[in-house]
Amino acid sequence: MPSFGFRLPATLLLVASLAASPCVPLAAQAPADALLLTRAERTGFVETTGYEEVVTLASRLAEASDDIHLTHLGYTQEGRRLPLLVVGAPDASPEAVRATGKTRVYLQGNIHAGEVCGKEALLMLLRRFAAGAYPDWSDSLVLLVAPIYNADGNERVRLDHRRLQHGPVGGMGQRPNAMGLDLNRDHTKLDTPEARSLVTFLTRYDPHVGVDLHTTNGTRHAYHLTYAPPLHPATPAGIDDYLRDEWLPQVTRRVEEKRGWAYHHYGNAYDGPEGPGWYTFDHRPRFSNNYLGLRNRFGILSEAYAYLTFHDRIRASLWFVEEILDFASQNAGEIRRRTEEADRRSVVGRELATRARYLATPGDPTILMGAVDTLVHPYSGAPILRRRDHVVPTPMAEFVAFQPAASEVAPQAYYLPPSAEDALRRLEAHGVSVVRYAEARELPVDRFQVDSVSVADEPFQGRRERTVWGRWIATVETLPPGSAYVSLDQPLGRLAFTLLEPASDDGFVAWGILEATSESGVALYRVPPNSSAPGRGGG
Repeated sequence: MPSFGFRLPATLLLVASLAASPCVPLAAQAPADALLLTRAERTGFVETTGYEEVVTLASRLAEASDDIHLTHLGYTQEGRRLPLLVVGAPDASPEAVRATGKTRVYLQGNIHAGEVCGKEALLMLLRRFAAGAYPDWSDSLVLLVAPIYNADGNERVRLDHRRLQHGPVGGMGQRPNAMGLDLNRDHTKLDTPEARSLVTFLTRYDPHVGVDLHTTNGTRHAYHLTYAPPLHPATPAGIDDYLRDEWLPQVTRRVEEKRGWAYHHYGNAYDGPEGPGWYTFDHRPRFSNNYLGLRNRFGILSEAYAYLTFHDRIRASLWFVEEILDFASQNAGEIRRRTEEADRRSVVGRELATRARYLATPGDPTILMGAVDTLVHPYSGAPILRRRDHVVPTPMAEFVAFQPAASEVAPQAYYLPPSAEDALRRLEAHGVSVVRYAEARELPVDRFQVDSVSVADEPFQGRRERTVWGRWIATVETLPPGSAYVSLDQPLGRLAFTLLEPASDDGFVAWGILEATSESGVALYRVPPNSSAPGRGGG
C-alpha cells in the first residue's frame, strides 16, 4: 500500500467525541479532513463507499495510527484484495497477533453488498480508534477488521437493489458475489474464493469472537437492531450460555440506557412450523455465526433494521459493535477461557445434532412490533419504507434457539478413500487435521448403508441439496493407499462431524461433495467411539 505521509488532524478529535451522539448527524459533526470521511458522510448518506475508497481510507487510517496495520484477508472471484486492518498488535502478521496473548475479535462488514451499514460503521469505528476514542481496548483486545468482505458485489451498484430499504438512495451493491453465490451460505461447502480466504484467515489468526454485520428486512417491528448468537444445537454450551445470558443482554441494556434504542434477538413474525410466533432464521453452519459456533468460537450476527434511515442504520451498527467490544475488553480472560475449554473437550462419544427444530423461549415473551411510512425514492420513483416511531408490545411465542431433531454419537474418527479427494481438500481448507496413509490398511470400521436419497428439484447456490437416510453397519474394509484418517479428537471435531456425518443437514453429503447412492453408499467409513481399531499410527 502507498504511504501518504498523513497524520491525524486535530479536528478529527472533535469528530471522535461526537460520532456516537444520537443528536448530531454524522455528516455535520465537525470540519474533519475529508480524506478520513467515508463516501456516506461526504454525500450526506446518499451514497455508500466504493471498494477503492475503502482501500484508500484503510491505508490512510493505518498511516494515521501506529496501532493500526493494514494487510489483506484474501481475494475475491474478480481478484480484488480484501483489506484487513489489525488493531492492537505489533504488526499485521498472524504470528504477531497470536503472540500478544490478547482476545482476538474479528469484525466483518458487507457480506451482502446491499447491506452496507456495517461497512460504513467499521470505517468510522477505526477512525474513532485512531482519534483515541477507545483507549482501553488495546490493553486486552486485538481487532481484526474486514469492512468489505463482498467487494465484487459492492461494485455492482443499482438503484433497485433491496427495493423497500430506506437508502442509500444513490444505490448499493448486490447480495451475491461475482459468481452469483451468497457468501453467507458458503461457510461449509467453500465454493467461493472469498469463503476459502475467510476460513484460511480463521485458521491462521484464530479469532475468539466474530461479529458479522448485516441489514435485515421483512417484518415491520420496532427494534433498531436485532442479533443472533450461534444457533446450531451442537454449539458448546459455555459459549451459547455466555452470549444468551450475559453478553447480549448486557449490550441490549447498555444501548437502551445510553441511546434509548431497542435491540433484541433476530426474528420475523409469521405462522411458522410451531405456530404463530417470532422466529429466528436457520441453525445450519452455512451461516457465519453458526459456523463460528462449531469452531468453538463466539459468533455474533447483527441485523440493523432496513427501514431505519441509512444514517440511523450506521449508528445502530456502530453502537452495537462499541458495546460488544466494551464487554469483550472487560471480560477478555473469560472469553478466552471458554473457547480454550471448548477446544480441550473432545466430542468423541457425545451425541451431536445432525438436524434441528425450533425451541420455544420459556415464559410469556413480548415482541415490540412497529409500523412504517411509505415514501417515494427520489430518483427511481419506487416506494421505500421508513420506520415510524411507533411501538406496540405484542405477546407472542418466541423461537430464537434450536434443539436437536436428530442426532448421532460422534465416532472416534472417519476414514475417507482417495476417491474423496475433493472433500479432503475442503476439510483441510477449513483447518481440520487430516492424516493420509501411504499403504493399504485392512480395518474393522462402520460403513454407512444408504436406504434412500432425496435430491432437491431445483438447484440452490449452484448445487442440488440432498437428504440421505440410512444406517451404519459394522464391516471390515481394505482401505487403499492414499486413504485419510480424520480424528474427531481435535479442536475442530464438532465441525468435522457436521461436515462428514452423512445425515448432517449441512455437510458434504447434503451439498453433493460426497456422493451418496443406494447402490454404492457413501465413500466414507467411521471408527466407532468404543473401537480399538488402529488410528493415526503406521501411515
